[in-house]
Amino acid sequence: MRELIYAARKRVEWREAPDPVLRSDREAIVAPVAATSCDVDSAILAGHGFLEPPFAIGHEAVARVVDIGDAVTGVAPGDLVVVPWAINCGSCTACTAGLTAHCASVPHMAMYGAPLGGTWGGLFSDLVRVPWADAMLVPLPPGLDPVAMASASDNWSLAWRLVAPHLKARPGARVLVIARGSIGLYVCDIARALGAGDVLYVDPDPEHRKLAAGFGARTAEILEPVRHGFDLAIEATGRVAELAAALQSLAPEGFCESAGNHFRPGELPLLDMYLTGVTLRIARDNVRAHIPDALALAATGDVDPRRVVSHVLDWEELPDALAERRLKPVFVRDLRSADA
Repeated sequence: MRELIYAARKRVEWREAPDPVLRSDREAIVAPVAATSCDVDSAILAGHGFLEPPFAIGHEAVARVVDIGDAVTGVAPGDLVVVPWAINCGSCTACTAGLTAHCASVPHMAMYGAPLGGTWGGLFSDLVRVPWADAMLVPLPPGLDPVAMASASDNWSLAWRLVAPHLKARPGARVLVIARGSIGLYVCDIARALGAGDVLYVDPDPEHRKLAAGFGARTAEILEPVRHGFDLAIEATGRVAELAAALQSLAPEGFCESAGNHFRPGELPLLDMYLTGVTLRIARDNVRAHIPDALALAATGDVDPRRVVSHVLDWEELPDALAERRLKPVFVRDLRSADA
């Protein structure tokens, strides 16, 4: 089979690798059929990450099950499934608490698409081994488009977690979104669907702002902090200055969710945060715990993640097209076949 390898800044290439095989009766082999780049992949491809190439890239995909171990009961060959980005067993103390990004059965930060916590390959590969199939794989509900849901492995389900629990606890909350990629746009769509009282989307890209406006958000190119302006702020830029502006715009006891990967240092307004009484969470998402709820929302038809997909491209275009700057490209193979 082939793996797509991040080889150097703005360069990816196919490399041959052995076909994965089942190593236990709890495993599965899957063939990605609709895979997309995470927002952080853009930073990696631009050379801004902290990992040296080469390594297999990709951690967002809908896949078709090719083979399963004898103990697997939740999926069967031929099923379309969402493959979560983090490797998790489903049964350790962390996993049973919903902290699947911190599974104790694998090295810390074990994931697809980056050599952290071991080497697990990437989801831009012809075939992928899933070590705990019943714990990890989530069947794609009938009627959901694999292209629209290719990001359910991470960004779509993360966006659900960033806003949905907060709006349940605080109906009608005012929401600030500072973003650069797909996460912020997904948040705008979800926030509108779940009854946010106001959504302001901040992004210098006019096409992104146009999409956000289509989801019912007010938009701005830049943000001057709005004192006590929002109950919830979501930052997905990776820029500390933008995170600081989000924090300075929160109402007393407001909550800030940071989904950015901050590769560069900066300063936060700690005294202002203290005086306002805000909560800041910066975290990789425990995505497996949220995928079912995120898919369930998509299945209602009240949201439209397909609108964020910027390009639908053939699988064979990956080496030439992935490094080009696009909002949310999805690379597809024949969705009727599990052949690699």
